[in-house]
Amino acid sequence: MIINTLYKKYFQKSKIFIYPLLGIKRGTSVVPSETYLGWNDTYTPEDMKLVCLYDTRTDLEYKNFESNVLLKHTRLHDYKVINTEQSVFVFDFSDLKEDWEHLIKGNYSKLSKKTKATILNFFEQYSGNYVYINSYLNPENWFERYAEILDVDKNLIEQVGELCDKPDLEKECLLIKVADLENLKIIS
Repeated sequence: MIINTLYKKYFQKSKIFIYPLLGIKRGTSVVPSETYLGWNDTYTPEDMKLVCLYDTRTDLEYKNFESNVLLKHTRLHDYKVINTEQSVFVFDFSDLKEDWEHLIKGNYSKLSKKTKATILNFFEQYSGNYVYINSYLNPENWFERYAEILDVDKNLIEQVGELCDKPDLEKECLLIKVADLENLKIIS
């Protein structure tokens, strides 16, 4: 597959570059509705925490996934029920400090080989997403193609070095408060 146009819309960098590092297999119907690098004033990007917002479901598949995967995950740092419809799971990545710092600075090409491989292995190899992500992680293989698309000199692209924008730390921060669950009326 070849890249013919640039991906112009913002996407959550936490979802593409960090969520795959949890080692949760693709294909499950239980996925976070969104992922973040921070949460209100509780966690900032510098805390090296991945914040995953899940829409709480009552079906057996979700309940099993929550109890057997999410709540038992070795990276789980915090868990909060937001309200009757949403929960937040916070995962710790402080053991990957150098890679985390590269990610929040937008230096995706400087990630360790192991981290790059884990990210790429998460995505289906022949999908459009895989090609873009590969270009972000290994830009040296794509400088010429991006220069053609942008109609600029290849040297300019090489000087910039990265082919994907930095995380927007405002968009990567979850702004939601935990409800007082004792005062919520639960309908069964």
